[in-house]
Amino acid sequence: MTRLLVVETSPRGNASVSRNMTQRYLAEWQALNPNGKIIRRDLAEEALPHVTMPWLAAYFTPPDAQTPEMKAQLGLSDTLAQQLLDCDELVIATPVYNYNIPAALKAWVDHIVRKGLTLGFDGSGLVTGKKATLLIASGGEYGESSPIRNRDIATQYLRMILNVLGIEDVTVVAGGGAKNVDLGEISMEDFVGKLDLQLREETLA
Repeated sequence: MTRLLVVETSPRGNASVSRNMTQRYLAEWQALNPNGKIIRRDLAEEALPHVTMPWLAAYFTPPDAQTPEMKAQLGLSDTLAQQLLDCDELVIATPVYNYNIPAALKAWVDHIVRKGLTLGFDGSGLVTGKKATLLIASGGEYGESSPIRNRDIATQYLRMILNVLGIEDVTVVAGGGAKNVDLGEISMEDFVGKLDLQLREETLA
């Protein structure tokens, strides 16, 4: 049974371009994987705590020396890291805020980058043999001919983090120009519809 982990970030509900992209992707994925299992992690519905001093103290303490309180500090992080390790495929759907990922998604990254779990003590990635798809909605457009291509920090950052963890098969479906939906210059249906072919191709890859 193929297991797909879906991490969603946008707080905008049905008005979210990235969430609409996710819906299209999952419809295709489920058609191809009728017996597959989808695990959802919605960071807008269930916000993750950011890293604190007690969390860091627990993180830097060897497991056999951790107190029960320290283990409790890392409990949620353990769960999130294990979800990533257990999945066969990963989808991260996110808007872009000020050229980078939202704080909610950065919190998830901080929880799943774990020495000894997802990252070897020698720096090698332990999350291998998986496919990741990034569904990114941005107001700006960062294609090859874009004069602001160097500002595409969100894509670069997520790809780099996943590569560090050992996920080398990373593809991006870029929903650039998403601000035009909010401006009423294009409908949500038409905007996401333009991405249909690419979304379909990624489910087949």
